[in-house]
Amino acid sequence: MRSRFPYICTNKRYLYNRLKAVPTIMFDNFLVFLANHPRLVPEPLLRVIFLFAADVCWLFSLGGVSQLERNLHHVLVARDGAVTRKDVRKASHRGMRSYFTYFAEAMTVGGQSNERLLARARAIGPGLPICRRLVHDEPGSLPLAISHQGNWDYEGFLAANVLAPPTVTAERLANKALLDTFIKIRKRLDITVLLTGQPNLIEKLTKVLDEPHGLVALLADRDLSRHGEFVKAFGSTIRVARGPAALAFDTGKPLFVVNMFREQLHGEARRKAGVRYGYVVDISAPVDIDRFRDLPREEAIHAISQAWVDVWAHGILAYPEDWHMLQPIFIDDLDFSRLKDVPDEVMSELERIKQVQ
Repeated sequence: MRSRFPYICTNKRYLYNRLKAVPTIMFDNFLVFLANHPRLVPEPLLRVIFLFAADVCWLFSLGGVSQLERNLHHVLVARDGAVTRKDVRKASHRGMRSYFTYFAEAMTVGGQSNERLLARARAIGPGLPICRRLVHDEPGSLPLAISHQGNWDYEGFLAANVLAPPTVTAERLANKALLDTFIKIRKRLDITVLLTGQPNLIEKLTKVLDEPHGLVALLADRDLSRHGEFVKAFGSTIRVARGPAALAFDTGKPLFVVNMFREQLHGEARRKAGVRYGYVVDISAPVDIDRFRDLPREEAIHAISQAWVDVWAHGILAYPEDWHMLQPIFIDDLDFSRLKDVPDEVMSELERIKQVQ
């Protein structure tokens, strides 16, 4: 067999890409090992390790920190007006610590009792009693729009115990072992995972909504497909998934928006949880789908998407450090060469941004 060594030595880009992937592969394998041995490392020690890793990544701008800061800059400017580089760096530091805390929690969730897990999250919001009535008394199933916030595992487990077992979607990961591990964790928490990109995904989710006593919780604040929905948020344009709006419009179900953020625990609540910080799951009042019922389907999906994003954005503005968005989402960061059906007004906005830059 002909050796590839000369090619590797002369192609610096190839070598750089291979070396750059090594830390990610090692980290993924480390996560798989920990998740499969949740009691091997004491949780307090594991949290310290992950917080140290978060500090290192933040200090050297590794692992998506630069993109996180670009995203947070939009949020902070929308909330506070002009912000400094120091403001953004402080926010990204808190964000990375929040994000890596989630990893520590995900790795140890299999070793926690149900009582302890329920003590670590609580549900609030005007939509909570409405969801309870619709799911338990009707009984029916509901779509929820969720985002990259807080801890999905705790959120799903709480939903399964307070409302109904959720069905969620997840992206296919390059590391199959890591993907299988996360699916196994969520199955233990009574969370059903459907992978994006599979045939007839919307039909499968619609079928779930046709059954009683269920939830379809769609991670929707970012879209990887070629046909996402462009909406306004934080004084700019972002691209979100069409799923929540499409399901709500097609099924006639009310759509609820969920924000999740951390809170400090005290006294008995802290003792039961076994940690200093828990989570608040804030369920919005239902988005009024009926006011869009007379619109053509595509216009309605856009209008409903904008409506739920308006609700969701308030939660991000209040707790930006718990928004773990380390990928491109704003118009000035997207790769438009791979997108389809981009509206003319979005392309015009992009041209204006390029001219300013």
